[in-house]
Amino acid sequence: MIFVTKGSPGRVAWVPNPVGFCIAQDMVAIRANAEEVYPKYLFAALRSSNVQQEIEGLHVGTLIPHFKKGDFNALKIPLPSKKAQEYIGNQYFELSLKIDLLHRQNKTLEAMAETLFRQWFVEEAKEDWEVGCLGDVIELFDHLRVPLSKMERDKMKEGDLYPYYGAAKVMDYINDYIFDGEYILLGEDGTVRTDEGFPILQYATGKFWVNNHTHVIKAKPPYSNFFLWNYLKRKNIDEIITGAVQPKINQANLKSLEFPKFPINLIEEFNIQTEPSFKKINANKSQIHTLEKLRDTLLPKLMSGEVRVEYEN
Repeated sequence: MIFVTKGSPGRVAWVPNPVGFCIAQDMVAIRANAEEVYPKYLFAALRSSNVQQEIEGLHVGTLIPHFKKGDFNALKIPLPSKKAQEYIGNQYFELSLKIDLLHRQNKTLEAMAETLFRQWFVEEAKEDWEVGCLGDVIELFDHLRVPLSKMERDKMKEGDLYPYYGAAKVMDYINDYIFDGEYILLGEDGTVRTDEGFPILQYATGKFWVNNHTHVIKAKPPYSNFFLWNYLKRKNIDEIITGAVQPKINQANLKSLEFPKFPINLIEEFNIQTEPSFKKINANKSQIHTLEKLRDTLLPKLMSGEVRVEYEN
């Protein structure tokens, strides 16, 4: 296993049957003592919410947090029976493989749609296409955003849980939502751009909550959110970012971003061609959420003994 110690401490990756490999200085390689702990169980335990909270509590450094190697001895990992470890580890591993497969399938589908978009709207673009602005083709729902403190979110953990989005990622899961549908989220302040100058985007579907650090966007017909996503993901946004210490994209600048007036018939044909891929992507996302919920809520209960199965009888 590879354990990240600096930057994003606590991230754990499984290395299958390594013969030889190299790692960066901000990582350590871990090998389970097979006589004491089942390797896949250790993998599951290190990634569990309880142990991740322990790891977070041991972070040092503010700008670049890191986890000291000597603090591994401070981590408390429950050790059920060997049969229980094998069951939990194998179940966690199988669920993780299924989730990874669905993510990879979505990346393939997104790449196919991006290839079609690039061919039709970039490589075969016409010089007589007029230039408009993004504000002409989007609706903003920023006024509906509601930020929640960690303390408030910690009180919202019972029942069905929904994603709580920040500027760059899902920050938490809580038992309430303020949006229900399909939206594009674009970072407003803090983390707003990639190293290449493209916007930080998230494609949110279903029920979710959003804090006040990301714009909430919908495309106006005949444009689809999927079309807009493909345009924005490779659009340089440096010209609309303000602030030296804290980068920001305000609503006025976002609306002023260049957006060509593409031919309506071409837009509609793109929507038709990519709709099956888009539906499959969303179905996969729904399945990923279900599997992650099963993996991340049931398996910790198995580790603690709160839930038992027949192998322990």
